[in-house]
Amino acid sequence: MASDHPTGARPASANYHALLLRRLLRAKDGMDALSHEDWPIQRLASVSGVSEAHFARSFRQAFGMPPHRYLLTRRIERAKALLRDTDLAVTAIAFETGWNSLGTFGRTFRDVVGESPGAFRIREQAALEGFGRIPACYLSAAHRPNLTIAVSEKRRQECSDKSAGSQAMEVP
Repeated sequence: MASDHPTGARPASANYHALLLRRLLRAKDGMDALSHEDWPIQRLASVSGVSEAHFARSFRQAFGMPPHRYLLTRRIERAKALLRDTDLAVTAIAFETGWNSLGTFGRTFRDVVGESPGAFRIREQAALEGFGRIPACYLSAAHRPNLTIAVSEKRRQECSDKSAGSQAMEVP
């Protein structure tokens, strides 16, 4: 079957890309709605109807971050909202937002947000008194975590920066 394209190659199907994006959005919507659940690549790929490797590559290309990092941002956003707007214990918030360990939640939250969940709650609740009636959705959008690198990579960079700084201090 001959192609009408000048080079003889067939252009990528726009219908295929639209279908793939709809399938990726289906998985993304699932993570949004149920961010407290586990979303391994196998589950996401099956929701999308594509292979695991194709899903991971396509998700990153479409949304600018890997699926795990996207899920992490959703969990952090939800935890920040619960810390700001409720009096739930930090432990309850950790488990409600999908973490299996309070330690992992606290460490990840601190790595992403820059302060512990308790310190965040105190600061945010004090700051909210000054904002009055600004809808919470606007406040959360303005304070969405910007995860441009993996949390573990950020932690490694901070550790290497600290060790480089301590070595520089030892040199006379």
